Amino acid sequence: MGVLGDSQIDGGGGGGGGGYGLWGGCFRGLVRRKQVDSMHTKAGRHHQLAKDLSVLHLIAIGVGSTIGAGVYILVGTVAREHSGPALTLSFLIAGIAAAFSAFCYAELASRCPSAGSAYHYSYICVGEGIAWLIGWALILEYTIGGAAVARGISPNLALLFGGGNSLPAFLARHYIPGLEIVVDPCAAILVFIVTGLLCVGIKESTVAQGIVTTANVCAMLFVIVAGSYLGFKTGWVGYELPTGYFPFGVNGMLAGSATVFFAYIGFDSVASTAEEVKNPQRDLPLGIGAALSICCALYMLVSSVIVGLVPYYAMDPDTPISSAFANHGMQWAAYIITIGAVTALCSTLMGSILPQPRILMAMARDGLLPSFFSDVNKHTLVPVKSTIVTGIVASTLAFCMEVSQLAGMVSVGTLLAFTMVAISVLILRYVPPEEVPLPSSLQESIDSVSLLYNQSSVSINEKNLDVNIGTSSDIQPLLSKKVAPVAYPIIKQVQDVFSEKNRRKIAGWTIMFTCVGVFLLTYSASDLSLPRILRFSLCGVGGALLLCGLVVLTSIDQDEARHSFGHTGGFLCPFVPLLPIACILINVYLLINLGAATWARVSVWLIIGVLVYVFYGRTHSSLLDAVYVPAAHVDEIYRSSGSGNSLA
Repeated sequence: MGVLGDSQIDGGGGGGGGGYGLWGGCFRGLVRRKQVDSMHTKAGRHHQLAKDLSVLHLIAIGVGSTIGAGVYILVGTVAREHSGPALTLSFLIAGIAAAFSAFCYAELASRCPSAGSAYHYSYICVGEGIAWLIGWALILEYTIGGAAVARGISPNLALLFGGGNSLPAFLARHYIPGLEIVVDPCAAILVFIVTGLLCVGIKESTVAQGIVTTANVCAMLFVIVAGSYLGFKTGWVGYELPTGYFPFGVNGMLAGSATVFFAYIGFDSVASTAEEVKNPQRDLPLGIGAALSICCALYMLVSSVIVGLVPYYAMDPDTPISSAFANHGMQWAAYIITIGAVTALCSTLMGSILPQPRILMAMARDGLLPSFFSDVNKHTLVPVKSTIVTGIVASTLAFCMEVSQLAGMVSVGTLLAFTMVAISVLILRYVPPEEVPLPSSLQESIDSVSLLYNQSSVSINEKNLDVNIGTSSDIQPLLSKKVAPVAYPIIKQVQDVFSEKNRRKIAGWTIMFTCVGVFLLTYSASDLSLPRILRFSLCGVGGALLLCGLVVLTSIDQDEARHSFGHTGGFLCPFVPLLPIACILINVYLLINLGAATWARVSVWLIIGVLVYVFYGRTHSSLLDAVYVPAAHVDEIYRSSGSGNSLA
């Protein structure tokens, strides 16, 4: 009965799956998709996460995770090397590019409000194999990101006590001669503190993050207000330059946008808490949008003030904001700015560690990781075990490993996630899943409902046989294929070209070729070592595929099932397909330009992930014995079963 799960295919037994063979079964396992969490799928879980978060909590998480200490350093480097006084426009353009991903996240988060973020969306829209790689890459991102942030706190903290070696001995960094490493006890202790706070409860940890984030925002507001006063007093010397507003040209300003784009990474942490939001359809889009808007406004205001106080070529690349105030006789402002940097790092540390336990929990719920990670504490209603494991690994890295050279690996996970979220929006709009997996324990109910629809179809066809020859009935069997008539009129054959089935095929292939075009275009535009003819040829082919894909998707209708997909009534991404395709283009371009060394390190981690999936995840997946049925009949099957069974 129906489209069967992986176990039935691999086994070569009943259900007609044996014809696929081993490799066919493996491929079908990679593309099997789960359904959106509903009241049925949640019924079998022992404990749910606490629904305690409101819009204000989400804004605190988003702003705290996004605004790190990088803004206190980034403005100097980018202004000196790329943008000059046009740094404000660089932040604006980067913010608009980040908003493309934010729009996609907002729609999927409100439609599929469950823990797991991009991993969860990819599993629903694309398939298990891609979802596993996204989840595995996000694990790397949050682990290294948390450790790198923690390592950056102690030097800034030391500045508040008078210098680099002013911290107490048990907190200060120490060089270990035999091991050739520099240990950082302060970083490890801070990770443990944050881990303990996250174990207490999501609401309590979010309130603490909100307090720390508020301190950071106040420090940035001080920079804006005090810097504006100095600028009007001294005449904004940074803007009165003979080189003009674009000393490096528009290309330099755009290059600066690509650099500062990474200052907006972090708002995706909001989506990871979707299961803990009181009203996800309303609050998640508002939280993501408000957090990104606040960050963009603060970045633009700070950068416009600093480049106006000091000429861009005279900026200190390490401490641009502190040195700008010191040049105007306000050395004491360095303490306020340092406090802002420390609080920004602490808030970012919490934002880095918060999502990972929820990613681990989501993957364990789906059977791809051991069930140990899916346990939710019945008192605090948070995944305590996953949080503790995350904290131990991150604190170990922060204590004994210099992770600055691995910082580029953080960007890979984020950009891969952004790309897959944009692709998922296109799939949701044009080719949403028509079938959903149900547990094999419901086979009896599936058979009974299928028999009911078969009998109804046969009865109606017999009753109308003389009247409706050559037409199909509106009521179809539940798990059987539609049988085409022997002959069609000519007009019917023409109409069939534009049928729903063909529309879905055209849309699916178009999405795939559009992604191929994006890759060819961005790769050929970035790799200057390619022969000139080959570069231009690849650029032409990629650009043609991209343009044709955009035209085709714009011309054909979106799928009607998009209106009922997942939890309806939430945010809808505007300008589809243009906006998701632009998002894919931007993120793939940034991915390709991360460098060969970064990709070499990430490839090792991804290969390990493939091995883990092959030897554990694939054979323990909760979809292993699933039976796929039309989405329209799921509720009827559950009612027929009279139980709360779930696909755990």
